[in-house]
Amino acid sequence: MSETPEVRPPVVTPVRVIIALCLGAPFVATLWVGSYAKTDPAFIGIPFFYWYQMLWVLISTALTMTAYKLWQLDQRTRVSQKGGEAR
Repeated sequence: MSETPEVRPPVVTPVRVIIALCLGAPFVATLWVGSYAKTDPAFIGIPFFYWYQMLWVLISTALTMTAYKLWQLDQRTRVSQKGGEAR
């Protein structure tokens, strides 16, 4: 007789919520065009519309890196709590 593996629902933890916020924030900020569809304030002669988007490229990089590091931490703590080895 074959044993079927136990199916568990996903675990929602505060770390995973922060990861989701880090990954979702850039989408909300750049897809909400009405919030930045203007020319003022200009930064060194560059209209707001352009420098706002370029700023989000840098912010997105930092948030994605943060989410990745938090995910690694979350996985390490889950493995150590189970008492198993990471593969």
